[in-house]
Amino acid sequence: MQLLESGEMYLETILVLSRKNPFVRSVDISAEMGFSKPSVSRAVGLLKDGGYIETDPAGHITLTAKGRKKAEQVYERHRVLSDMFRKLGVSPDTAEEDACKIEHIISDETFEAIKRHINKKE
Repeated sequence: MQLLESGEMYLETILVLSRKNPFVRSVDISAEMGFSKPSVSRAVGLLKDGGYIETDPAGHITLTAKGRKKAEQVYERHRVLSDMFRKLGVSPDTAEEDACKIEHIISDETFEAIKRHINKKE
């Protein structure tokens, strides 16, 4: 299953929520992302079918190893890019918004080059 940008956003949200809360439910994702419960339910079903998440009978959502790997990748890109943009003088809100867009389309090669450049500077 090819994961689209929206799927990556859901995985990233599940990762972030799981770091704040002992468990994640669809209603938590809905509140965090501002999406309707039916939209979240559909996405959860697709992510489950793709092997990215698992749900238990209580409705708790957990990332599989495959899902966690992808979520961590997207989240790292978000953090690195938004930090870099802020250091360049971009406002925090714009830095977050731009990082959120770019994190899904930037190539691995370009992202790794950015990380190497940042590490040389620090």
